[in-house]
Amino acid sequence: MINSTNQPFMFRSRILFLVFALPFYLQSQEKEPFLDDFRGTASVTHNGISLVPSFSLGEPAAIFDLKMTKGRFSFEPEMRFALEGKPWSFLFWFRYKAVQKKRFTLRLGAHPAMNFRTVNILRDGQAEELIETRRYIAAEIVPNYKVSDKVSVGMYYLRGQGFDEGIKQSNFLVLNASFTNLFISEKLYLNVSPQVYYLTLDDDQGYYAVAFITLAKKDFPISISSILNKAIDTQIAPEDDFIWNVSLNYSFGGSQKRINKNSKP
Repeated sequence: MINSTNQPFMFRSRILFLVFALPFYLQSQEKEPFLDDFRGTASVTHNGISLVPSFSLGEPAAIFDLKMTKGRFSFEPEMRFALEGKPWSFLFWFRYKAVQKKRFTLRLGAHPAMNFRTVNILRDGQAEELIETRRYIAAEIVPNYKVSDKVSVGMYYLRGQGFDEGIKQSNFLVLNASFTNLFISEKLYLNVSPQVYYLTLDDDQGYYAVAFITLAKKDFPISISSILNKAIDTQIAPEDDFIWNVSLNYSFGGSQKRINKNSKP
């Protein structure tokens, strides 16, 4: 466990410095760029929602997603914090594009992860807050088929294993569709992804529907997105029937140039 007074701040600062500084250091070591691409998104939201959309922080959050690509390999850290500064979860993705065809792609990935929660203890007769860390490891398989320039369908499967107190085994199976660059004006467009998924956490299971919606402006790095998650039938606590959020996102790096280029109708 990590003391929540000074150590968490130093820990978070070091993690963020290393993750953000690494790609720039690698780029500076070679005349030719070491990385093929470096990009990221910083988001703030009134309700932090996790990788599995049925779980939320229940309070405002800041989320940082980065992607460093070299060939078919990428390193993609995801870091989530409560806006008050406490860490929520860190995921360090290592991904590989196993198949890259015109219509069909297959991605494989794995990550170590840390989830954090605040616990109250008594030390020398005084109440004290500690941040408890729980460690996980997970692997994913992601096939996707491109129907057209704006429509694709796919599947996502994630298998997780916990090493500390709490959830030991999880399965997350998603069927999804994606509709991108749906222009509503000359400059504004929507990306929409409806999904259904099956989730198991140890012996409990649940069925859900979720939609990811993004409103963006061509050649502009700021966008607005929303996640709408509805429980269909679940045994998993908390059994919130409906979870939603709205996020403000800022995209930076090479991906923004590529998205804007491809977003032309």
